[in-house]
Amino acid sequence: MLKVVIPKSEQYDDVNNLFYYTKEQALTLEHSLVSVAKWEAKWHKPFLSRRNTTYEETADYIRCMTLTQNVDPLVYNNIPSSVIEEVERYLDEPMTASTFPKDNSPPSREIVTAEVIYYWMTELNIPFECQKWHLNRLLTLIKTCSLKKSPRKKMSRRQTASQYREMNRARRKRFNTKG
Repeated sequence: MLKVVIPKSEQYDDVNNLFYYTKEQALTLEHSLVSVAKWEAKWHKPFLSRRNTTYEETADYIRCMTLTQNVDPLVYNNIPSSVIEEVERYLDEPMTASTFPKDNSPPSREIVTAEVIYYWMTELNIPFECQKWHLNRLLTLIKTCSLKKSPRKKMSRRQTASQYREMNRARRKRFNTKG
């Protein structure tokens, strides 16, 4: 959970030729699957690829992340860059101590959307209350469950033969036999 403060502002509406004033607003934000699903429902594109998002899309994701009740919608029109940078840092936080070994496999080209993540949760029997966790923590849980459920990789014939030779050598030594 992240708490940010949007300073008071004065905004001018060119269309109506009016000034709007917003009060300083404290917001409590959570980067969760619920937030991603709301944003993707509006913008119709995957959030996790976040390439070339506009200021309007970024401000709207902050709106989707907001847990604070009764926020003036005009607050989202004038979010300072310092707050956006703080939110971006928060989005990139792992929110877990779990790590995974770096393998040399290429990154997946699958487009990940909220529905794909919900599918993974269903497949792995992860309860839906986890959708409110920080998204990176949820993705780490999904990866952990996938790794634990995946079958062990088979050894190559060469590796199997080498293992058997080593086991036979150890047995011969232990029982003091020649074969």
